[in-house]
Amino acid sequence: MATSFQQITDHNGRIYRVGETPGDITGRSRGWMVFLPWLAMMAVSVFEYGWGAAEETLEQVHGWSLNDAFWLASVWAVFQAGVAFPAGRLREKGIMPARTAMLIGALCSGIGYFTIAHSGNLVLAFIGYSVLGGTGAGLVYATCINMVGKWYPEKRGARTGFVNGGFAYGTVPFIFIFSYVFTPGNFVLVLDLVGVYMLLMVGACGLLFRDPPKNWWPAEVDPLTWNSGKNKSLVRNPPAVRQFTPMEAIKTGMLPLMWVCLVIIGGVSLFGINFQVPFAKQSGFGPFIVASSAGVLAVVNGVGRGLCGWLSDRLGRRRTLTLVLLIAAVAQFGVLYAGNTGNLWLFMVFAFVNGFGGGAFYPLFAALVPDYFGENNNASNYGLVYSAKLVGGIGGGGLAAGVVLAWGYTGAYVLAGCIALLSALLTLLLKQPGHPRAESREKEAKEVTAAGGLAVSQ
Repeated sequence: MATSFQQITDHNGRIYRVGETPGDITGRSRGWMVFLPWLAMMAVSVFEYGWGAAEETLEQVHGWSLNDAFWLASVWAVFQAGVAFPAGRLREKGIMPARTAMLIGALCSGIGYFTIAHSGNLVLAFIGYSVLGGTGAGLVYATCINMVGKWYPEKRGARTGFVNGGFAYGTVPFIFIFSYVFTPGNFVLVLDLVGVYMLLMVGACGLLFRDPPKNWWPAEVDPLTWNSGKNKSLVRNPPAVRQFTPMEAIKTGMLPLMWVCLVIIGGVSLFGINFQVPFAKQSGFGPFIVASSAGVLAVVNGVGRGLCGWLSDRLGRRRTLTLVLLIAAVAQFGVLYAGNTGNLWLFMVFAFVNGFGGGAFYPLFAALVPDYFGENNNASNYGLVYSAKLVGGIGGGGLAAGVVLAWGYTGAYVLAGCIALLSALLTLLLKQPGHPRAESREKEAKEVTAAGGLAVSQ
């Protein structure tokens, strides 16, 4: 028996579908759509955050060079980011449901690690690990992030940050495994186990994925009260005035600006992830410190995503984003100074700072996109923004390796710090389409509260 619902329209013409509970739709509470994506994100995190710790052994076993290893990581990042938009469009058209995307992602992710476990052929590695593995991880990442936004339209910041954080700290055990246990004698077994782990974990989570109907709104939250001046949190993060299609979002100029910002800072982040371990080794730090610094980066990177998601609900998404990117810029110079001076404790401190600044911006962009353009086309709109990692991945991997070889780590870290600062400055230009300035919003909120409500149609 179908559950009844009603559609409510606010003063901007935005529609809310109210009446169906998560239990009516999935048979479970919507908390499952935070917990399951979080587990799946942790499972595929080993691709991005574990590569820096694993690449040295792979180079020994397969005879790859540093450039070979990091071009594999770069091409992986291209496909991981590039699949987000087409997958989002297929998902929104009903051609590829979330469950299907997750199961394909699980299979491709497993193939990625099985390939480099059983073949040292570089062409096969690019096909299996970079293309298929990147596509699989990208399907999982995009599906999980958008799932949270769809089920929590009224409080997405902290939850999006929490799920996104799993993509970082989920790899911590693997960093230590790759640093201490992973050897030429057991690399096949280790990589096969990682592949099986991803295949089973992502597949099991994906079987339970399901999107809510378009315009769905939680029955226990009055959308008109939520979108009125009585909701103080919306002064900093007002909801989208309407549901923008991808082309409409592009025409506002804000989506392309987000894309440029993410190209820049995404490259800086991947540079830090990929090269902190090699830089720590060159700086003369021991294996435990090398692994610990990478572990600290991953943990703080993940926890910072959740913290900044929560903070952005209170300070505002754009303000928090600018602050995070400034921290990322400072961290590049700090890691460089600590490594060049051989200062162990300072290196760990800036590994902490680098981890925070190098990942917290992802959930902020993920929450900012539906804030600006609405939830109905979020899989496509965020897919467009996230595709910036196509370019950033090349810059933070293969091109960065070339910069390191040409200019050394000093030149590479200085360049990273400068362009991170540029990204922070560009975020100051972000303005929500169709909304008045924050000051006007605050004045309007007081007037609406005084009048006792919000004029709506139903």
